[in-house]
Amino acid sequence: MKKNQHVVPNGDKWAVKGAGNEKNTRVVDTQKEAINIAREIAKNQKSELVIHRPDGRIRDKDSFGNDPRNIKG
Repeated sequence: MKKNQHVVPNGDKWAVKGAGNEKNTRVVDTQKEAINIAREIAKNQKSELVIHRPDGRIRDKDSFGNDPRNIKG
C-alpha cells in the first residue's frame, strides 16, 4: 500500500513516519539521515516524500510515484 513518507521533528531528533500511521517508522539523530531513509521507502513504495521544517511546516516534497503532471525537463 502506498503511503507518503513524512520526515518530521521528534523532540531533538527526527522521525520517519508513514502518512496516517500512529507510530514512527524510525527515529534518528539528524534530518539528513531521516530524509535518506524516507526517500528509500518512498522510492520502494512509489509514493511521495514530504520533508517538514523543525516548526512542522512543509519544507519540500519529492514524488517517486506516477506523477500525474506531464512536465518536460
